[in-house]
Amino acid sequence: LTARGKFRWLVGAETTVDLTLLHADFNNGYDAWTLDNNGETSLTDQPGEDSQKTQAASLKVTVEQAETYDLVALFNLADSDTRHAYDGDWANPEFWATKECPAYDENWEVTGTEPCQYDYWWDKKAQRTSWPQDLRFSSTEQGRLLNDSTDWLFGLYGLRLEESNDLSSAYNGYPDEVLKSDYAATNIALFGQLDSQLGHDWSLSAGLRVERRTADYSDDAGDTFTPSENMWGGHVALAKTFSNHQQGYVKVARGYKAGGFNTALPSELSDKKQYSQEILYNYELGLKSQWMDKKLSSNLALFYMDRRDQQVTTSVQSPDDPQRFTIYLDNASSSTSYGLELDLNYLATKALTVYGSLGLLEASYDNYQYQDKYGSPIDLSGRDLAHAPHATFSLGATWLTDTGWFANVSTSGKSGFYYSDSHDSRSSFYQIFNAKLGYQAQQWSLSLWGRNLTDKNYGVRGFYFGNRPDLDWTAEQYTRFGDPRQLGLTLTVDL
Repeated sequence: LTARGKFRWLVGAETTVDLTLLHADFNNGYDAWTLDNNGETSLTDQPGEDSQKTQAASLKVTVEQAETYDLVALFNLADSDTRHAYDGDWANPEFWATKECPAYDENWEVTGTEPCQYDYWWDKKAQRTSWPQDLRFSSTEQGRLLNDSTDWLFGLYGLRLEESNDLSSAYNGYPDEVLKSDYAATNIALFGQLDSQLGHDWSLSAGLRVERRTADYSDDAGDTFTPSENMWGGHVALAKTFSNHQQGYVKVARGYKAGGFNTALPSELSDKKQYSQEILYNYELGLKSQWMDKKLSSNLALFYMDRRDQQVTTSVQSPDDPQRFTIYLDNASSSTSYGLELDLNYLATKALTVYGSLGLLEASYDNYQYQDKYGSPIDLSGRDLAHAPHATFSLGATWLTDTGWFANVSTSGKSGFYYSDSHDSRSSFYQIFNAKLGYQAQQWSLSLWGRNLTDKNYGVRGFYFGNRPDLDWTAEQYTRFGDPRQLGLTLTVDL
C-alpha cells in the first residue's frame, strides 16, 4: 500500500512552497529459493518476509525574488521500519526427516545414520531515520558570469542517518547468530557547477563536489567503529554543436564511494574489518543526432571506466558451522570496463513510435584475490565482474491515437553473466516480451498489461554453496529466477 499527497502554496509571486507526504507499506512474504531450483513451489514451513513501512515528508521552497539568483531549499525526513527474515533450510521438518544424516556419539564420532534434523531461521529487524537537506543557489539570466556566457550553481548538502538493528537466528532450536547494533552517520557536502558558452558552438561544463563523512557504530558483541573521511568528485565536459541535428561531447568524471567496515567477522577474517573508499574515473565520448527531418533520433556513447580500490561483496560459508555465512565487503585493487550504449527513437507515423537500445560491455578485474572458506587463495584477476553482461538490448513500439487509445509491445534481454564474485556460476542468455493495451482520458486511464508473456524461466541471481546436510553440505548451484508471467489491470485517476 502506497499513499502520496502533494500540496502547493504560492506565497506571493516569487515564492513557491511544495509539500509532499508519503506512506508506504510493503510486504513481500515469500521464499525465492528452493532446494531443487523449481522456481515456483517452496517446501518451507516458515515463509520468509521482506517488509518495509515508511513515513516520509519533503518540503521544497523555491524563491525567485533575487535579481541575480534563484534559491531552492529541500527539507526531508523519512522514518522506516524494515524486516528481513527467511527460512534458511528452505524446507520443513517432515521433508528433512525423510533424509539420512550422520549420527554422532558424545565424542562427536560418527556411529551411523539417522533422520536429518535441519531447522534454521534468520530474522533481522531495523529502524532507520534519515534527515537529508539540500540548499542550492542558481544563476538567473541577469546573474550570469563572464560577459553573460556562464550559468552557475552552488549548494550545500547535509544528511543525518540513525539506524538500530536487531538480528536473531536459531539453528535446530538453539540460538545461533544474535546481535544488536546502533549506527549513525553524518554527511556534509559542498557542490558547484559552471556551464559556459565558449562561442563557435562550443560549450564547457565543470562541476565539483567535496564531502565529509563521519560515522559511529557499536554492537553488543563489542565491535565499535568511528570512521571519518573526506571525499571529492567532479566532472569536466566539452560539447560541440556541429549542426541543428548533431552534437558531440567528451566528458571526464571522477566519482567516489565511501569506505566502511564489516561486523561480526570470524577471527580468520580479522584483517577485513575495514575497507577503503572506492574511486571511479569515467571517460565518455558521445554523439547526439537527429535524422530524417527529426523523425529519427539517436544517442551514441563510448565509455571507459577505471575503478580503483573497487568495493567487492564476498560470501564465505563456515566449514565448521555450515548453516552460517559471512558476507563482507573488501577492496579489489582495480578493475577496467569499456563499451558503448546506443539509443534509437523513430517516429514512424503520427501515432506510432518505435524505439530500441543496445549496450555492449567488457568489464573485468585487473587484480583481485581472496580466500575461500578453507583459506585457499582464489584469483579473479582478468575475470568478468559479477552482473556485467557483455550485451543488453531492448526493442519496442508504442501506438497512441488522438482518441485516447494506446498500445505498447516491447522485448528486452541480456547475455549471460556471473552471478557473484564468490563463485563461477553464470546465468544464461534470456529475452522476455511485454505488452500493454489501454485508454487514456483527461483525468483517468485504464490499461490491461502483461509481462514476460512467454513465461520465460530466467535466472537473475545465483549462489553456489552447500545447504543439504544429507549430502554432507556439498556445494550446489542455487538460482533465483525472474518474475514469471504476470497479467494485470491498472486504473489511474487524477483528482
